[in-house]
Amino acid sequence: MSSGEKEWTLAKEKAGIQNRWFIPEFVELAVNNITQSFLRKETLLEWAQKYDLPDVNKEPKIVGIVMAGNIPLVGFHDLLCVFITGHKAYIKLSAKDDVLIKHLADKIRDWEFSAGEYIRICERLNNCDAYIATGSTNSSRYFEYYFGKYQHIIRRNKTSVAVLSGTESTGDLEKLSDDVFLFFGLGCRNVTKLYVPKDFDFVHLLAVFKKYGYLADHNKYKNNYDYNLAIHMLNNRFYMTNGSVLFVEEKSFFSPVSQLNFEYYSDKEYVLSSLNGYPDIQCIIGNDGIPFGNAQCPAITDYADGIDTMNFLLRDPDFTD
Repeated sequence: MSSGEKEWTLAKEKAGIQNRWFIPEFVELAVNNITQSFLRKETLLEWAQKYDLPDVNKEPKIVGIVMAGNIPLVGFHDLLCVFITGHKAYIKLSAKDDVLIKHLADKIRDWEFSAGEYIRICERLNNCDAYIATGSTNSSRYFEYYFGKYQHIIRRNKTSVAVLSGTESTGDLEKLSDDVFLFFGLGCRNVTKLYVPKDFDFVHLLAVFKKYGYLADHNKYKNNYDYNLAIHMLNNRFYMTNGSVLFVEEKSFFSPVSQLNFEYYSDKEYVLSSLNGYPDIQCIIGNDGIPFGNAQCPAITDYADGIDTMNFLLRDPDFTD
């Protein structure tokens, strides 16, 4: 994954052609996060030693994985967890990201044929022993219906917020822009809402966010920006912009692509306490939470929704309550 191997290079290019949100910069970012944070030998050994892993899983179970496709290789961590616990991963790929994982699965099979039976790409996931499914809030209802009688982890839409004090340095705000704009803001760890004090300086923040002004040259992003701008203009709604992002005062945690919601606060401690444990929040970014610039750099132990996938896979070999 970190090599310049021609087949891998072509796979990344194909993924970008198939899904225009997967620009080379963001595909490389996703790949580097995996190779540097997940797949280093010392990282894997330290991680595995935290769990009671048998030398050999003598009764491997079939775990169906329904992968999302919002950012490149977003389902890789689930695959890694299933593989390292010795279970068999049957994978339903997202149509938005069905190139990269398949290429890696084929490569593993080429290197070690016997490993092929542990990773299988499937069109349908029938009669698996357990399921890990990631999708939208709407699709999660279908997952509950179809997979609810099995052991399961079902994930729905989540997003991330940042709580600012107004005393952040320009460097902090530049890092915050990474948390907002990497992967076009499509990941659950991307910041889609800011909490700011009453006297917050948006002029400076808009200037700093010009770091990602080039995203407005991307046709899909620009279409979203133009559409949201038109809606606010037609509704005579107040907004702020630097030409590539819209700031709108809005209660919702979720904002559309190219827009960042914000809300004023008078008591930061109250805001932080109210956000902790909120079901729609994946990460809280800021000096009182995950450091600026780290939202899209998850460690191998940063499990989605705070549910330890390894414990789920290891807690009972028969996946029964």
